[in-house]
Amino acid sequence: MPSRIRLLRRLPSLTQTPSFATDPVDPQRLKRATGLTTVEVLAEACSTMDRAREIVADPACPLPAAIVADRQTLGRGRRAARWWQPPGSLAVSLVVDAAAGPRPIWSLACGVAVAEAIRSLEPNVAAVVRWPNDVEVDGRKLAGILVEASPTGRTIFGIGVNTTGSVHTAPKGLRHRLVTLPDLTGRTLPRQRLLDALVPRLLRLLVDLEADPNALESRYRSLCALNGTFVRVHSPTGVHAGTCRGIAADGALVLDTEAGLVLLRSGSLTPPGDEWRGDAAG
Repeated sequence: MPSRIRLLRRLPSLTQTPSFATDPVDPQRLKRATGLTTVEVLAEACSTMDRAREIVADPACPLPAAIVADRQTLGRGRRAARWWQPPGSLAVSLVVDAAAGPRPIWSLACGVAVAEAIRSLEPNVAAVVRWPNDVEVDGRKLAGILVEASPTGRTIFGIGVNTTGSVHTAPKGLRHRLVTLPDLTGRTLPRQRLLDALVPRLLRLLVDLEADPNALESRYRSLCALNGTFVRVHSPTGVHAGTCRGIAADGALVLDTEAGLVLLRSGSLTPPGDEWRGDAAG
């Protein structure tokens, strides 16, 4: 790789969550299938982002790199939110060399790659992208994405996908927000299969975006969870309300408001203070 780069009906019967022994990630196979140079599989980590930051700080570590955790105990999201997922689900951080620095569109590019990969493996799962950084099905979060940059130009894509378990085991305060692949299909999705489909797709898309900044817009359009819906976006400049008209070429959300079209390059659909932080109340 160049150095730049439906509401839920009655849930199906669930298969048992696989152990790590039955759902392994083989680093050598992953390298061959994806073009990754460095692959680390950790038995347990607070967050794969922690190890990814160490790799970012080590110029001798060859990229692109992936850090996978069999068990992640303290997943994190945007605005200091916590990220919960069932044990054994896919938790991975990808580190790429992106000298141009991160752009708002990269979270969406990662979301598109995740949604497309899931759809390719589970055609009956209508995964869509919810600006700015979630993948959902029928309004429930299936995957989360966190993008971090560094002064060195290396960028981290943190990705968590609920490939195992059931939302019924989630903290009470999250059960109405989340969904898992077994909830939708009755079976788990092996992490190796998903990584084999996801990683090359994302790396190729990042290269394509460097060559053509408009490369994502048409692919995102059919996967946009918000298009044509009325939303409120909490941004640094205040609360903006309007009808979503998709995204601009740079990843900004296009809102049709009473004052006209507004382009938002940062913000959240979750009101401040409503993020889940893993408190005792769940």
